[in-house]
Parts: sequence; structure tokens; C-alpha cells
Amino acid sequence: MHMEQMPYTGGTLMDALGIVLEEMSPGRVTATMPVDDRTRQPFGLLHGGASVALAETVASIGAALNAGEGRTVVGMEINANHIRSKREGTVRAVATPVHIGRRSSVWEVRITDEEGRLVCISRCTLAFIDLKQ
Repeated sequence: MHMEQMPYTGGTLMDALGIVLEEMSPGRVTATMPVDDRTRQPFGLLHGGASVALAETVASIGAALNAGEGRTVVGMEINANHIRSKREGTVRAVATPVHIGRRSSVWEVRITDEEGRLVCISRCTLAFIDLKQ
């Protein structure tokens, strides 16, 4: 899957949260997300759920790039440690594979601020499944 082959994202969670893909390859996926009214919790900080949505987005795209013909991916498990708070600006997620197997893949996602400081670290496990014909 190349950037021009990405499914339409309008009206999706990516669109709602302002997630923008920057780089896609089987070994690395990067995207940014604004910290604004769409992604903050009521106390004015980046919502942990928004960080998790960003993490699963980049991990899922990376896994899909490794799925192979006639297969897709579904999330199985995700965890996240929220390290640093953020009130405004932009965060960047970088997903890299820890394991690519026949039936599943595991991805590490590091979310950082504009200065490269760690905001959140996540691990996401995705299953490869056959597309129904």
C-alpha cells in the first residue's frame, strides 16, 4: 500500500482528530495530530484516548503494509503509558515493528512533542485476517 492507495479517510476518526499521515513503509509509519479542542480532555490536556487512537492508527497502517495480498488487519490489544502532558501544539507518532509474524504483528509507537520529548509510548498487537471474497 502506498500513500496514493490509502483508503479515503474523510469522515473517519483520523479526519475527526486531524491526524495527518507523513510517512508510510512496511518498517515505519509516521503521522501528526494537533492538540486542540478535538483532542483535549475537559481539563485542557491532550486526552489519553486521542493518543491511543493516534497510536493504533499508525500501527494498523504499518501492519496493513505487511499483511500481504488478500489479507487485512484488526487490532487485538493496545496499551499506552502517558509520560508527559501537552496543552497545545502538535504531537508526532512513529510506529515501528517489533514483530511481524504469519498471523500477527506487534508495533511500538512513540508519540513525541515538537521538541522530541516523549509524550506517550504504546504497544499495539494486530492480527492478520483473510479478506472475505
